[in-house]
Amino acid sequence: MLIGALAVLVTGQISILNAVAAINTDVMLFLFGMFIVGEALTKSGYLSVFSHRFLSHARTPGHLIFFILFGAGFLSALLMNDTLAIIMTPLVLMLAKEFRISPELMLLSLAIAVTTGSVMSPIGNPQNLLIAVNSGIATPFVTFGRYLFIPTLICMGLSWFVLKKFYPRDFACRTLEHKQNPIFHTRSVFAVQCALAVILFLVVINIITSIHGGTIMIPLPLIAISAAVPVMLGTKDRTGLLLSLDWHTLVFFAAMFVLMASVWETGFFQLFLDEEKIRSVPMILGTSVFLSQFISNVPFVALVQPMILKAGGTTVELMALAAGSTIAGNLTILGAASNVIIIQNAEKQGHTLSFFEFARVGVPVTIIQMIVYGVFLMLPV
Repeated sequence: MLIGALAVLVTGQISILNAVAAINTDVMLFLFGMFIVGEALTKSGYLSVFSHRFLSHARTPGHLIFFILFGAGFLSALLMNDTLAIIMTPLVLMLAKEFRISPELMLLSLAIAVTTGSVMSPIGNPQNLLIAVNSGIATPFVTFGRYLFIPTLICMGLSWFVLKKFYPRDFACRTLEHKQNPIFHTRSVFAVQCALAVILFLVVINIITSIHGGTIMIPLPLIAISAAVPVMLGTKDRTGLLLSLDWHTLVFFAAMFVLMASVWETGFFQLFLDEEKIRSVPMILGTSVFLSQFISNVPFVALVQPMILKAGGTTVELMALAAGSTIAGNLTILGAASNVIIIQNAEKQGHTLSFFEFARVGVPVTIIQMIVYGVFLMLPV
């Protein structure tokens, strides 16, 4: 992405001033703030302990997979799917070894959970964030919840049945005996708890304000930066924390904004989608799932979202774009960065998911989810 951005700058396809203006500072600030919180969660071990305690209530393998799907799904809606992918991969592999469950099943459950769960929130994944920030949606949390919350719950539940179909032996009923919780670093936990409390408080304020017709909304970047403040104040090794952030993703986004702005100005991409197709919910869902396998979901949204807005697209079409580009991550490994993160972290521990193993489960899961979201988004509101 960076090479592409440099190429359009060097060849004069976009000026330096236009390139700087193309970088969405709201998105960059939000990601920066959330990465600080996510890194603190990882280093402190707090979320790992929290997740382990939550999953310890599972009494059978089926319960455990159910808890992973819904637990990781809801957490990804709050903390972004990539954050959960980083934190929970070692945890699910530890549980797979402890309970003699297929590592492939556990990794697939986590991948489907963080992808599907992130659909229902404007801060669940980067592409939703782009839609929430760039589309002028006045009440993003309420809007995403209104259109996508119920179908997402249904999709997570149906995914459990698909996984059970492909891994019947692992779902065989037996009692699980949980061992001692992992250890966390006490000194770092309070700052992390404060950060999570800030996120929850500000999100709730936004929801309450929008429900009562208020006009004062807390911007998404301010929520993330506010949550990062207690982490930075309560962390002794601030330099180490900043150095360990996911700077590669931040560079990716900055470069993507430049490259996609240049591509948009050429009008090349607009040749492949006409105005009628871009207003159809089934077409948006199908196109989003298919093309996201080739150019990834975030660049796809960056290109298609302006086309939908220019064609006079409504909130329904934007929600279809959010859903389709996100569940594209369930189709193949290449559909979402979170899948790659999970597999990279798993390979460090001697486990992996092949392209075929992922797709044989991912294809039926994605088809089912496309039908569910399509039906709900086409219902009269």
